[in-house]
Amino acid sequence: RGAHGLWCAGLDRAWPCSSAVPVEALQNQALRLCLGSTAVGAQYGAISALSINNDCSRLLCGFAKGQITMWDLASGKLLRSITDAHPPGTAILHIKFTDDPTLAICNDSGGSVFELSFKRVMGVRTCESRCLFSGSKGEVCCIEPLHAKVDLRDHPLTQYSLLAMASLTKILVIGLKPSLKVWMTFPYGRMDPSSVPLLAWHFVAVQNSVNPMLAFCRGDVVYFLLVKRDDSGAIHVTKQRQLHLHYDLINFTWINSRTAVLLDSVEKLHVIDRQTQEELETIEISEVQLVYNSSHFKSLATGGNVSEALALVGEKACYQSISSCGGQIFYLGTKSVHVMTLRSWRERVDHLLKQERLTDALALAWSFYEGKAKAVVGLTGDTSKRKAVIADRMVEILLHYTDRTLKKCPDQGKIQVMEQHFQDVVPVIVDYCLLLQRLDLLFNQIYDKMSENSVAKGIFLECLEPYILSDKLMGITAQVMKDLLLHFQDKNRLENLEACIVHMDITSLDIQQVVLLCWENRLYDAMIYVYNSGMNDFISPMEKLFKVIAPPLSAGKSLTGTECVLKCLSPPFRSCCLAGRAYPLGDIPEDLVPLVKNQVFEFLIRLHSAEGSVDEEVYPYVRTLLHFDTREFLNVLALTFEDFKNDKQAVEYQQRIVDILLKVMVENSDFTPSQVGCLFTFLARQLAKPNNTLFVNRTLFDQVLEFLCSPDDDSRHSERQQVLLELLQAGGIVQFEESRLIQMAEKAEFYQICEFMYERQLRYDKIIGCYLRDPLRKEEVFNYIHNILSMPGYSAEEKQLVWQKALDHIAELLVLSPGKAAELAAIHFNEQIESIISNLQDQFLLFQFLRSLLDPREGINQDLLHLPPCITEQFIELLCQYSPGQVLETLKVLEYCRLEETIQITQKHQLHEASSYLLEKKGDIHGAFLVMLERLQSKLLMLTQDDESSAEPSLLENIEDTLMKTIDLCQRNSHSLDQQQREALWFPLLEAMMSPQKSSASSQCSYSESLKSLTMQVLNNMAAFIALPSILQRILQDPVYGKGKLGEIQGLILGMLDTFNYEQTLLETTTSLLNHDLHWSLCNLRASVTRGLTPKQDYCCICLQQYKRRQETADEIIVFSCGHLYHSLCLLSKECGVVTKGLMRWMCYKCSSSNKGGKLSENYSELKKGTAASLAQTSSESVLDPQQIQAFDQLCRLNRGTSRLALLTELARGDKHGPLSVSHGDPATSSVFQNENFQLHLTPPPLAEE
Repeated sequence: RGAHGLWCAGLDRAWPCSSAVPVEALQNQALRLCLGSTAVGAQYGAISALSINNDCSRLLCGFAKGQITMWDLASGKLLRSITDAHPPGTAILHIKFTDDPTLAICNDSGGSVFELSFKRVMGVRTCESRCLFSGSKGEVCCIEPLHAKVDLRDHPLTQYSLLAMASLTKILVIGLKPSLKVWMTFPYGRMDPSSVPLLAWHFVAVQNSVNPMLAFCRGDVVYFLLVKRDDSGAIHVTKQRQLHLHYDLINFTWINSRTAVLLDSVEKLHVIDRQTQEELETIEISEVQLVYNSSHFKSLATGGNVSEALALVGEKACYQSISSCGGQIFYLGTKSVHVMTLRSWRERVDHLLKQERLTDALALAWSFYEGKAKAVVGLTGDTSKRKAVIADRMVEILLHYTDRTLKKCPDQGKIQVMEQHFQDVVPVIVDYCLLLQRLDLLFNQIYDKMSENSVAKGIFLECLEPYILSDKLMGITAQVMKDLLLHFQDKNRLENLEACIVHMDITSLDIQQVVLLCWENRLYDAMIYVYNSGMNDFISPMEKLFKVIAPPLSAGKSLTGTECVLKCLSPPFRSCCLAGRAYPLGDIPEDLVPLVKNQVFEFLIRLHSAEGSVDEEVYPYVRTLLHFDTREFLNVLALTFEDFKNDKQAVEYQQRIVDILLKVMVENSDFTPSQVGCLFTFLARQLAKPNNTLFVNRTLFDQVLEFLCSPDDDSRHSERQQVLLELLQAGGIVQFEESRLIQMAEKAEFYQICEFMYERQLRYDKIIGCYLRDPLRKEEVFNYIHNILSMPGYSAEEKQLVWQKALDHIAELLVLSPGKAAELAAIHFNEQIESIISNLQDQFLLFQFLRSLLDPREGINQDLLHLPPCITEQFIELLCQYSPGQVLETLKVLEYCRLEETIQITQKHQLHEASSYLLEKKGDIHGAFLVMLERLQSKLLMLTQDDESSAEPSLLENIEDTLMKTIDLCQRNSHSLDQQQREALWFPLLEAMMSPQKSSASSQCSYSESLKSLTMQVLNNMAAFIALPSILQRILQDPVYGKGKLGEIQGLILGMLDTFNYEQTLLETTTSLLNHDLHWSLCNLRASVTRGLTPKQDYCCICLQQYKRRQETADEIIVFSCGHLYHSLCLLSKECGVVTKGLMRWMCYKCSSSNKGGKLSENYSELKKGTAASLAQTSSESVLDPQQIQAFDQLCRLNRGTSRLALLTELARGDKHGPLSVSHGDPATSSVFQNENFQLHLTPPPLAEE
């Protein structure tokens, strides 16, 4: 390295990492060769490129001044000195041997590529040069020939001597043999001009074939191209998955077919898995002080005669400082050479072990075992061989892990600390032993070590439980099983022990010990499992269970404690046994299934138990099961009957069981109706089967019917009805006479039974009566009637009968629910509504019906009704009687009513507000006003005549409410009246309010202030419609005030004058402020949008090319107010343009990208369009565009205080919501007055002279 020659030395530094191995300094580093001399260095300049051929016998050196030399590495002799292989005055950037030792490729700083052919003729070494690519067509800055390993030299693509070249604009793949041919051209598109083009070949296995893959990248995207040859000899290049990065690359190196090492522009190494694109590791190598090739790319040794684009790429070029060989990557630093290589799988595991990260080491080793690890080095052979090697290493780690765990266990302290220590470790050891299927290791070596510590032994045994329950661990040695039973028994974890036993291999259990343990601790599941699986005995556990369960059942006691557990377990046990399955898990051997079934049936139908007493009832087992759970037992029998083959023995078994069931249940009165009903439902289902062979006396069904429908027994009415209904639905209907069944059901008030029978007979009208008489289902009658009348599937005659039945019972339906009855009438009885109304005698019921029918708020569509007006008036009449407070609101929503008749009704019932509303609606404004005025005067009269102070507050509130409604009436209509008509409304109202205040006696009353306040409200409201002089003149013309007694109204007059002055001043001030603010804002806005823009740079911020050098004539220049400049096509490629209303709106790419962490601004920057020679500004819209809105907002922010226009806008908005309204929630709607920085810049008002 340097100007004086080439040093070939050892390595003196490296760095550690988890997936890379540090290479120690070579112990015997010695200088082997020193090639060249100071004279050569002075003549040729520095070495700029190197290449060694495949057999390491020749070395090619390229120099900064353009010369090329070839050296013999065995003798150190200079073989060739080439000075005419390329144009003079350009530096050698790359020189590469191909797989053919007589052929090499070089690339100079002029961007040209040359083929060098070495020959020896008559003992004279020569070199012939051929130009493959001229720099005038695009400067090449990177070349990479395809090299094949020795085992791939016969690959069909090696005969083409493929060469990849990367210029500043495109990638080319050419073949040098047998003749020069271009096989692929791939253009970059727009890229960062300072990014470095990179190329790298490697053979990879894809779809069961090995082919070369070319990785090329520039910037932050890596492209993978797979090269194949077809049968015709043509070469095809296909794109593979791209790799998108978040950093710019300056080097790409394959380390094997799946792993690549990337170096970014900030000198960080990234180890990447190609298939998953996962980043395995990141390493900082800034300490290497990497050597860059910038001086050679700038050709400083020959005067710097290179293009600006190539010099810009050379700023980050480090092609000659990084080399790979045999899975190692060498990095040339300013003071040393560093090597990076992937650690072997064993070294990676050992590295974690040195850090005492045993769990991570086991996880990594298991990933090697499963074949899921990435960047694997050092594993060869077939899969089974690799797994055996890894498994041996994992066994060593597990034993070491066990020893270390026991050694590091705290000797003193709380037992919880010791337990936690082993709970963190032991499950990991057990898990990996099971994954490796090394139970011998787990239960011999490891368990023996764990047994030395009692705490570790207990944790070990407890860790086995989840694996046993999930059936991952079936067989356990006898000693471990014995210890497991004793441990769980000592810990009183009997339920856990039982769950483990039923999942264990029976051969690993001590049957006598387990049975004794289960019986003593009532572990019946485990006991059954041991009997069934261990001894094929299915009867003994049932006998033991019946001994436990029979006494409390026969005594009528409820099952508690352990008996409740039995209650849950017995039905599944019986089901498994009768169906030929083992309990609780597994299956009975096929050859034992018939025998087990027969044994169980013979056991169940025994006449007496083995140890039964003298007074024991017959069939004790069947009786106990029926008492225990009748429905479940009969379901099990039904399933069992399904499995029976239709032979003579099976038929006899079924008939015998049925006879026993009838004898036990029918002849005893200690069974409930539900239990008896379950039995006959079961029988009905069996009898209804097409291949039925059972016989049951029909009189028994009649007895059951009498039993369930007995009128003397009123208890369990719903239960008896439900049982009979299930019996009928199961097919038992064929066992009864239908007429007698209906008669008994009606007598017993079984209305659901009646409905079932009537529906079978298609007598749907009868079902309506069933609903009406059933207190639990009355409300469902409306849906039933509606469904029958509206749904298809019923004949016209059936619908007519239902319609007539519903009409006959309409009164009952109205009593049940007036609203639903009205809805039913509107849909199905529209033409009969008048007759229904005329037939109703109950006036309140009629009122409820009409309100549900006519009030739109009740939800009935009024377009369905076609009623005469008299019906509506009848409803209003009833409404005035029963709910006068709702008359006004109802009149407002009624769509059809005659005004004259309705007014007479409301006046008849003295509903003044309703009458006023109707008169106003009619157009008689004065009449409506007089009604309200009369009501107001009557209340004022009551106030002046009422001497009781207790009545004043409520009366005053009533007066205020009436006054407000009267004022609203006047305000609503004053806009459409002339001046005289307005005075006819407002002056009588004012007179009515002032008359109580004229008497001297009332002036001292407690309500005088309230009346004055109300009078001021009248004056303030009428001032908007009546001229102020007219109001004053009318007041002064009053006989009382005309005599000079103005003291009582002085306050009223002064208040009116103050209001007038305030409003006049406010109007003038508001007009002035609006004019000033509007003029100031428009001036500043105009100055802002017409100001010229100065770009910060003369190149595009995306492609980094000068805007003058654009390639497309349609490309425009976009300049933003922030100073950034772009090509329009570049902005479109980054999706920074949006079409709105036919115009293109642009957004600055850099400004919007810098705001990705926060909220992106919604205001687009205004752009200025132009050509390369002109940046003329254009504007054709009269409305404010986004740039103008942004400028206006900026001007508002620069203003010292809140805009006066904003204050007035806020005040105007506040008038709509009240003077003290406060906005919460959305900041966009909050008031400017709530801002803590809000200040008013006002001068104090002048002092008033007294």
